[in-house]
Amino acid sequence: MGIKKYIADKDNTITNAFKTDLATRGTGSNMGASDILEVFSLYGQGHTTSSAELSRALVNFPITQISADRTAGNIPISGNVSYYLRVYNARHSEQLPRNFTMDVLAVSSSWEEGYGLDMESYKDETKDSIDGSNWMKRNKAVAWEKVGGDYHSSSYVSGSTMPNYTFTFPEGYEDIELDVTEAVEEWIAGNQENYGFGIYLSSSFEAYTTASETTVPLNLEGQRASFSLKGRR
Repeated sequence: MGIKKYIADKDNTITNAFKTDLATRGTGSNMGASDILEVFSLYGQGHTTSSAELSRALVNFPITQISADRTAGNIPISGNVSYYLRVYNARHSEQLPRNFTMDVLAVSSSWEEGYGLDMESYKDETKDSIDGSNWMKRNKAVAWEKVGGDYHSSSYVSGSTMPNYTFTFPEGYEDIELDVTEAVEEWIAGNQENYGFGIYLSSSFEAYTTASETTVPLNLEGQRASFSLKGRR
């Protein structure tokens, strides 16, 4: 059995986390040039005991190249090949959570990668004249329909919607490895535009919030606890 590896052609981490003053949110920050991706949910760190801070990852793969390789006979036809998403855990000194899940959903609108690096103070901000996506915008001028990104979330029907995936972390240090064949085949067939995947904690693990702020999604089923993971695509 042959294996062919495709490297993501763009990725970014987007967040609504507080900056170092624990009062101002870094919703305009961009981390498209960072060498890692970061997904977390922080509860109760900010200026209120119920504050919710979230971070999500966006990653896109070269479907045009994959399609060209199929046409050239370098990879098998549909039904004779499987595609796996791999995101490798990046070791760090912080304590890892256990027994949580992440959702991997196809992004439903285009986005820019950007050139930001700062994952600590969130100083690399995208503004109207700077390329890149952030928590509020998918590019320098156009906002997401929902803060934190736009994703396919309906039940999967080939040709009209996209499949959703979930990955469970029993110990917290696992690499993500998901069979995403159905999504890739939808992109290759041209049934859906390829805008990559969004990776974030499942709603039951993202922080509880009543969405009193426009930068925080409503999540009445969320956790009153914190979770964090860093990875390399």
